[in-house]
Amino acid sequence: LIIATGSSARWLGLESEQALMGFGVSACATCDGFFFKGKELAIVGGGDSAMEEATFLTKFATKVTVVHRRDTLRASKIMQDRALKNEKIEFMWNSEITEVLSETGKEVIGVRVKNTETGEESVLPVQGLFLAIGHDPNTEVFRGKVTMDENGYILQTGGHTMTNVPGVFAAGDCVDHRYQQAVTAAGYGCEAALDAERWLEDQGEG
Repeated sequence: LIIATGSSARWLGLESEQALMGFGVSACATCDGFFFKGKELAIVGGGDSAMEEATFLTKFATKVTVVHRRDTLRASKIMQDRALKNEKIEFMWNSEITEVLSETGKEVIGVRVKNTETGEESVLPVQGLFLAIGHDPNTEVFRGKVTMDENGYILQTGGHTMTNVPGVFAAGDCVDHRYQQAVTAAGYGCEAALDAERWLEDQGEG
């Protein structure tokens, strides 16, 4: 058995966010950033992924506003410094998005932002919204059956794709909490297929 159930991006849970997914709302800057050339964007998050994606988006966008619910970032110092020094990146501290705005339901024209300290609301005009608040592995069905870390990512043994259960392998984003890219997941899948084939041969099933 090869487990390759992937992971799911975390969302804000807004009705307007879900309605505009694919119409200006995205959780993958490397996938969709190119489509926002010359636009102003907002990105939600405060960790390394958010800073990395905000910096990446400045290759295409004219301005990227990081909306963060706290007044400090969780990102590593090097990632913080890189984002803070980027002239195209601005920060909205102590803020959370309460609504994604659209006129036709097919595009983003802005986001409604609430200050977490004062409760004051304002509208940030942007043409795209990116979420960078993490992923959750789709592994709940295997809980208690294979060994996982505290976040639910399946742990491999011996530096290969084998899990703690003989004959059960794991590959892709249900294992990889760092890269979360199709190309790395495909590589994992190839490794798992080779490992499974070798395991079967060792069992005399070749």
